[in-house]
Formats: sequence, structure tokens, C-alpha cells
Amino acid sequence: MDLVFRALADPSRRKLLDRLNARNGQTLRELCTGLEMARQSVMKHLGVLEAANLVTTVRRGREKLHFLNPAPLGEISDRWISQFDRGRVQALTNLKHALEDAAVSTDEFVYVSYLDTTPEKLWRALIEPEFTLQYWGIGLRSDWKAGSPVLLQWGPGEEFHDVGQVVLESDPYRRLSYRWHTYQAEHAKLFGWSEEYFEKLLKEKRSKVTFELERVGSSVKLTVTHDDFEPGSEMLASIRDGWPAILSALKTLLETGAPLSLSPEAGTDHEALTVLRDS
Repeated sequence: MDLVFRALADPSRRKLLDRLNARNGQTLRELCTGLEMARQSVMKHLGVLEAANLVTTVRRGREKLHFLNPAPLGEISDRWISQFDRGRVQALTNLKHALEDAAVSTDEFVYVSYLDTTPEKLWRALIEPEFTLQYWGIGLRSDWKAGSPVLLQWGPGEEFHDVGQVVLESDPYRRLSYRWHTYQAEHAKLFGWSEEYFEKLLKEKRSKVTFELERVGSSVKLTVTHDDFEPGSEMLASIRDGWPAILSALKTLLETGAPLSLSPEAGTDHEALTVLRDS
């Protein structure tokens, strides 16, 4: 946490985070444009932000894209903001807003967190319904081989349904990717969509989610990338709010043995979890 506060203390680094918050997934060249800083200085600031886990990078061919990672900001929010009057801690409230608004103008979502667990335990938590029901509220079932369906269970004791999710890659304890589902009839009722708008949404191409696991010392670095969205996708808006809550619940479950308790009184975080669970 000290690294996060040190990184945020510099106005130039905060400016870089603001630029990524406005448009996530930028190259070094794009981030340097319009800044009164030398390229080398920008690289050094980005290195500090990466070390604090506030920025993560993803390779796209020859390009290296930089993404604002909301996970450390979420930890600040969970540790302090919920305990105090938000009106009296405006600086921390701004961090909360940065968390909630991350990745607004990009067509992919990237989230990095570090979990005090093993790759084997984390892998089980990602694929076994006994785990996913605890932190996500849904069960997943598959043989987890490329091309196989991923069935969904909408709650304990419910039947598993084929909603078109398909395994794309499966490298146990390292990488898992599957095609995401499309909209369901329940969504139209939940969000008040007209029949015409719902039919339009069903024509959107399906997105995909990828989990990358990397052992780092005694912890595991988990990178979640959700992409392949169409511009302006309703699904992107839903997962952008939902993934941070679900991944926080996953971290809590693996590190404490108890699922994160999110009641309706918890506000936005609970609502975000519900949106992604039901989307």
C-alpha cells in the first residue's frame, strides 16, 4: 500500500493515470503526446506506477498498451472509504471514482490483482462450481477443453444451462479463456429494455474473457482481460462495473476462507456484483 501512496503523490503520475482513465489502453507514444515531459521521464513514471500495480501492460503485436488497474484503488476504498463520511475525505472519494470509471472509453477491460494463494487453488476457484457459487453467485461446469461448452448454473441447486459459452484456451494453472454469453431475456426485464432494443443487442458479437495466472513469490498474479466488444456495448458497461466486485470477493474467499459479504446496503459494489452475475 505504501507504494501506491508514493506513486499517487507525484502530480505527473496522477496526470498519467488521469489520461488512462479518460482513454485506457494507450501506447507510450500516445501517453507522451501533449505532455511537457521527456519520453524517458514518462517511462520512469510509468515504471513507478507499474511497481505500485496502478498500471498494467498488455502486448498487442509490436505494441505495448498501458491500462489503468483499479485493484489497488479498490483496496484503498475497502480499507478506508467505507469507514468514514465520504464528504469529509474528498481525496479518497476521487480515488473511488477512478475505480468506478476505469476503462470507460476502451473496448476492453483489464484488471490485475495479486492473491495470497497458489496457482492450483486459484485455478480450482475459477472453474469449479463449489467455488464460483461462493464468490460469484453462479456455477460453471465444463471439461475445460478447447471447443467444449461452459454451462451456467444461476444459483445453488439450479440446473445447468448452455448459454453459448465455449472454451477457447485452457492451459491448467496458467491461462484460461472462454467465449462470453450473450444477453438473456431476464436482462430486458432487469434494465427495462424494449423488445426492439433487446433484439438489436442480441446481434452484438460475443466477447471473451481471459484469465492469466503467474506465480510471483508466494502470491499469484491474476490478470483478467475481457475484450472483443463492439464499440458502445451494453455488455462492456455491465462487466466493467461487475468484475472488480467479483474479483475482490474471489480474493477474500481464497485468502480468508470466507466469501466477501455484500448486502444490498453496501450500495454500488453490491449492485455491480449483481449486474455481472446476472448479465
